[in-house]
Amino acid sequence: MRDLSVVILWAKAVETFIRDELPYIKRKYERDGLPDYPARSEHWNNYTDSLCKARQISDWQYENWNHPDCCLAPWER
Repeated sequence: MRDLSVVILWAKAVETFIRDELPYIKRKYERDGLPDYPARSEHWNNYTDSLCKARQISDWQYENWNHPDCCLAPWER
């Protein structure tokens, strides 16, 4: 486990994901206007993996963060 002096908190990561990543997902996978929850979920996993590798979040955060609501089907929330 790595100790990091400064990390991004979950709420900030979700905010950034929605602002910067979700529009890309919508353009690429949701042209029909329907949410593609598997694509969103996979992209969240890739996003948090990149944050961890860049040492912006800790290993613990990476392993324990839940998916944001925008990545979950309504019955999963």
